[in-house]
Amino acid sequence: MEDEVTAPSASESVQCPVCSKPFKPSAINRHLDRCLRDDDDNRRPTTADDEEEEGGGGPPFKKSRFVSPSLEPVGTTNGPTAAASSTSTSTSSTSTVFSMFHSRKSKASAHSERTDKPPPSSPAAVGRGAKRYAPDDAPLARTEPEPTRSSGGPPPPPPPSRTSLLTSDKPLAEKLRPKTLEEYFGQSKVVGEHTLLRSLLDSQDVPSLILWGPPGCGKTTLAHIIASNSKQKGTVRFVSLSATSASTSEVREVIKQAQNEIRLCKRRTILFIDEIHRFNKSQQDTFLPHVECGTVTLIGATTENPSFQVNSALLSRCRVLVLEKLSVEAMSSILQRAVAFLGVQVYIEQRALDTIAHLCDGDARAGLNGLQLAVQARVGMVRPGQTCPPQQVVVQEKHVKEGLQRSHILYDKAGEEHFNCISALHKSMRGSHENASLYWLGRMLEGGEDPLYVARRLVRFASEDVGLADPLALPQAVSAYQACHFIGMPECEVILAQCAVYLARAPKSVEVYKAYCNVKASLRNHKGPLPSVPLHLRNASTKLMKELGYAKGYKYNPAFSSPAEQEYLPEELRGVDFFTWTPSE
Repeated sequence: MEDEVTAPSASESVQCPVCSKPFKPSAINRHLDRCLRDDDDNRRPTTADDEEEEGGGGPPFKKSRFVSPSLEPVGTTNGPTAAASSTSTSTSSTSTVFSMFHSRKSKASAHSERTDKPPPSSPAAVGRGAKRYAPDDAPLARTEPEPTRSSGGPPPPPPPSRTSLLTSDKPLAEKLRPKTLEEYFGQSKVVGEHTLLRSLLDSQDVPSLILWGPPGCGKTTLAHIIASNSKQKGTVRFVSLSATSASTSEVREVIKQAQNEIRLCKRRTILFIDEIHRFNKSQQDTFLPHVECGTVTLIGATTENPSFQVNSALLSRCRVLVLEKLSVEAMSSILQRAVAFLGVQVYIEQRALDTIAHLCDGDARAGLNGLQLAVQARVGMVRPGQTCPPQQVVVQEKHVKEGLQRSHILYDKAGEEHFNCISALHKSMRGSHENASLYWLGRMLEGGEDPLYVARRLVRFASEDVGLADPLALPQAVSAYQACHFIGMPECEVILAQCAVYLARAPKSVEVYKAYCNVKASLRNHKGPLPSVPLHLRNASTKLMKELGYAKGYKYNPAFSSPAEQEYLPEELRGVDFFTWTPSE
């Protein structure tokens, strides 16, 4: 076969985008496969006849191509000249690639050679080197060199001022989220120097955890710090989900990815579930086998008591860490770090910071966001273009109080704090401590508790703890409940306060309560069938019952001047005194 062939006519030819040679439409695909497969240094020129001789074999394996920045594209020719000049053709074929893979410099060079004009030169281009662009980033029509700044030119624009941090989309609490344990304040009992969790973090061996604590105490932050420390060796992957928005299918997808990570990359997965108590029992069961076998390391965060809100089977596979409410000292350290981070031209009084530390009720998120709001308000009062020394823009105590509005009382009337406060109220009245009784009552009402719930508890207390020592305590509590039902909050708060103080000052007697508890214990611990009611105590409402002995021998007490002597307990319990009886007897 001749090495040279006559090029197809323009109407029936297709130009190769790599080597710019014309080919028949039926042969262009096979030619592209071979043209892209061959290496840049040793690819030989091919023609339409060569492609036809290759037969109907499948497309060959395509090797990846790399563009050498030192090669400049040159023009190509068709016909006999291309076949005769092997060296020129080799250079052309190795340097001619899709236009999308060219840098700006190579595009300018190719354009200049095709038009017999020298390419524009730029001294900075030599030092910068040839740039490569991904297909999506390739310049479309610009061929001039990229402007650069010489060493003696103007400096680059300064970074944004830190005052812009106050106006960004993220809250200050999110921007100041600690990255290391050294920046993590207030939980030294959990992550202190000699704690178990600290040693596990140092050894890169973190177990599954349930982080339980009030809002703003650092549960999510601690989870991210644990993940960051675990990822230092590159053997851990961190995935974060929220139970408020995630579905069971998303959890299963993450677990499937975790299985693939272990099998293919030998990399563990830490799965963080925020507000894990929002998952119901069946959703929590999804984690059980995978936490058991170590497919995922589960870290769950919750503000609710895990004993009530988390499956016992899942609790047995996790370690529960209790995070406490942040102290005033810890909040002061967090606020001082925030002031140093902001670096704005605003003077913040120390008394204002102390006020935030006390009013935020141990919630770092509320404290930082309240500080941000107060600073934003004060900075916003300065007119644009006006410069003021720090002494003229002052954040005072009244400004932070306005930002926080009121003390953030930690209370959830459906959660853990609900039961804690009502227990404290009950025990304070039982101990006749009227001041503590008023405090815990106010804590519940100011936190949004239902006043009727408190009134019902007072009715119970009047009978359980005061009892027969003051028979008027029960009518007092019932009247308080009815008054609360009539007028509601906030007018009924003083009625509840009056009842709470009355019950706290009243004498206490639990003999009725204890006696009835003994009766219940006797019934529950009885072995065998319960004793029958004695015949003389039964009601004989029919003739048949009278014939069977019902009510026979019963002594009607009003007919006697003193209580009649007869047995009222079953024969097995005769002589038992439930006021002095103990279940062990």
